[in-house]
Amino acid sequence: MHGFISIDKPLGITSHDVVAIVRRISRIKRIGHAGTLDPGASGVLVLAVGATTRLIEYVQDDTHKTYVATIQLGSATDSDDADGSVIARAAVPELSEAWLLQTLAPFVGQILQVPPKVSAIHVDGQRMYDLARKGIAPELPARPVHIYHIALRGFTRDTISLEISCGKGTYIRSLARDIGIALGTLAHLCSLRRTAVGSFRVDDSVSLDTLRADGIAPWLFANSRALDGWPVYCVNAAEHRLIDNGMPITAPSLADGRVAVVDTTGELIATAESRAGSLHPSKVFRWSDAS
Repeated sequence: MHGFISIDKPLGITSHDVVAIVRRISRIKRIGHAGTLDPGASGVLVLAVGATTRLIEYVQDDTHKTYVATIQLGSATDSDDADGSVIARAAVPELSEAWLLQTLAPFVGQILQVPPKVSAIHVDGQRMYDLARKGIAPELPARPVHIYHIALRGFTRDTISLEISCGKGTYIRSLARDIGIALGTLAHLCSLRRTAVGSFRVDDSVSLDTLRADGIAPWLFANSRALDGWPVYCVNAAEHRLIDNGMPITAPSLADGRVAVVDTTGELIATAESRAGSLHPSKVFRWSDAS
């Protein structure tokens, strides 16, 4: 059995917990997730089942992620979210829509972001959250991330609600912290829900309770869902045999770049690179043979 499942992850459990639960439900060991959600965050967690795990990188690395976030102003925590301990407080200035929009604008585009001190990032072979538990907090360098869109959903005297679309590696906790500083106060993330990972949407996601009742088969998405938006090339029988053996084929109509290769039934059989009129397989899939 192969395919993707879009889980609506509840609060309070880790992404690894979700994988373990789905393994028990399905009795399939080969399951992975395409992008971690913290225990304090809910929403879309995409799982790959069986040989579909070979497609995880395209979901995890190449998609936009969309979040709805609430930022608490006036206090900072050691983890930059509500799970941490408050380490400082500051007065909150009077907010206005115009000022908030002006403040948010510089955070859109490619920005430099310092990750939270409590995170899964490796430093000298150890994860930051393990170092934090030992009282060690090395300074992390800023790194580039891409924010595609920030929409102001609403605000109160000391909270801001945002919708954020971003690329791989973005920490919404860090964004919350930095927005607070830009407003002249302190801040931390107090709630987070992921509403989309590429073409996987929360409205199409399944709860773990429903999955327990239904099993995974009714909730599997096709393998090609990972490559949503890619150019598609349909091969004939002769081309299929060449691709199946890792051989290039002639495809003069295709522009250079990545291509999803499908058979005459529409099933994904390979990812490939189009170069100068030839199609070169990158990953070849034989779903009937895979375990």
